[in-house]
Amino acid sequence: MTEAKTNNIKPLLEAMWQNYLELTPDARKIHALFANQNDGLVINDHIALRTYNLDKVNLEKVARPFLEAGYIAGGDYDFPGRKLVAKHFQHPDDTLPKVFISELLVEALSENAQKTIHNLVEQVSDQAAMQDNFCFSGRPWDVSLRTYDELLQESEYAAWVAAFGYRPNHFTVSINHLQSHDDIHVLNQMLQNHNFVLNESGGLVKGSPEVLLEQSSTMAGKVSIRFSDGEREIPGCFYEFAKRYPMSDGKLYQGFVAASADKIFESTDTQ
Repeated sequence: MTEAKTNNIKPLLEAMWQNYLELTPDARKIHALFANQNDGLVINDHIALRTYNLDKVNLEKVARPFLEAGYIAGGDYDFPGRKLVAKHFQHPDDTLPKVFISELLVEALSENAQKTIHNLVEQVSDQAAMQDNFCFSGRPWDVSLRTYDELLQESEYAAWVAAFGYRPNHFTVSINHLQSHDDIHVLNQMLQNHNFVLNESGGLVKGSPEVLLEQSSTMAGKVSIRFSDGEREIPGCFYEFAKRYPMSDGKLYQGFVAASADKIFESTDTQ
């Protein structure tokens, strides 16, 4: 790993943030709210990315620019009910956000859905998938509303990736780095007082001090997406909030809790 590669990751992370804001107007407002209360400093705990487990675009391909910049694998997670697996990556420089990448196990879907997703991924050029900006390059395929609806019947995740392609699914405010709030319950109440809609699946707060991580999130606001045969407003991206607790060695827990993340995935549900 070269120092230049490490330095290159910061412009990539900033470009990802700007790309994410295009689909997440609530995030800009919430970020401004916290920045105003914290001398302009709002630290990002992690970024989440979604993909399919097909060779051309799989988790390892999406992770490549982060690994080349010095990130290391930090944990593996399994979501059998959603037919997903995930890994998180972290950097020795703990001011850089962790990256949580999940991938859909395409072979676990129906034959029709498998064929649909293979047809989408076949439209991605090998060269495109090898670019450092692939993780925020948007949708690299044509997709119809009918195809979106068919995938939605089987997997909300599959449909979301089909509609949005490659871009951050969410960013996350690190509560540990806020001066204004150290209690996630108080933070959630403040957001609700400002009329932001939060994900209530499994309770407003997912996790607990006992599992060393508490999380909450907004519900993804709807954005207008153009398909090959029309437009529709569908849930885009959301903003998450995370508080980490110290392990027995005194260091903050850096991993994720699958049972909590499972509920966070519902932040982009269409219902």
